[in-house]
Amino acid sequence: MTEQPEHRLKRLRMRSMRRGIKEMDIILTRYADARLGTLTPGELDLYDALLSENDQDLYQWVTGQVGAPERLSGIVGEITEIACQPN
Repeated sequence: MTEQPEHRLKRLRMRSMRRGIKEMDIILTRYADARLGTLTPGELDLYDALLSENDQDLYQWVTGQVGAPERLSGIVGEITEIACQPN
């Protein structure tokens, strides 16, 4: 069974909001609010994979403490850019 696009966006938004580390909740919610509706199916697949990563790793990647894996570096860069924008 294929997931309906609106259900997928809702699921990804919820996974962005309920991470475990409050900082990642805030960062990923900002990204989801700004970009989820504009991502291609392939970009949504990549974001879905990113959400399966460990919060501690994600936080280090987004804050630049550690480089992100090459396959995720583009989306991590976008997340960092959006997270650093003023409200």
